[in-house]
Amino acid sequence: MHTIEKVTPEQAEQAQDELVELLQDAVHNGASVGFVSPLPREVARQYWHDVINDIRQGSRLLLLLRVSGRVVGSVQLDLCMRPNGTHRAEVQKLFVHTSVRRQGFGRAMMAAIEQEARNARRSLLCLDTESHKPAEVMYRRLGWFLVGEIPDYASSPDGHLRGTMIFYKKIGA
Repeated sequence: MHTIEKVTPEQAEQAQDELVELLQDAVHNGASVGFVSPLPREVARQYWHDVINDIRQGSRLLLLLRVSGRVVGSVQLDLCMRPNGTHRAEVQKLFVHTSVRRQGFGRAMMAAIEQEARNARRSLLCLDTESHKPAEVMYRRLGWFLVGEIPDYASSPDGHLRGTMIFYKKIGA
């Protein structure tokens, strides 16, 4: 059995050790999510500390996926707070632990984050993903539209430059 829940800053703090493990799993398995391998525990902990501060300030939402009570996935929604952009948000850092991939959890978390975006009165979402990876296919199947690709945008965890694909989706708010 699994659950997907929006968490408070306090709940995120309680799950911080599991979140650190989740981020390390993603990076150590090749996800291009802003870090290089090996990812030290202290760096991962600082990252989640910063995310929790954003949740406290009301500029970010965090959803956690739990399977049998264990955190095995997360996804974030970065809410644009500028007056001309309060209708949009960016989906960030969709993580599914390697131990539970290919079971539909990524799709389920995307549906949940889109609903949270609607709840937050957001009607336009964007995201980016490493070019030519399985996530690209999933986003297309979920109705996201490709804006374009930027070559050599970011370094993968192994240090090689990789392209990034930018997607958007209009949702009813």
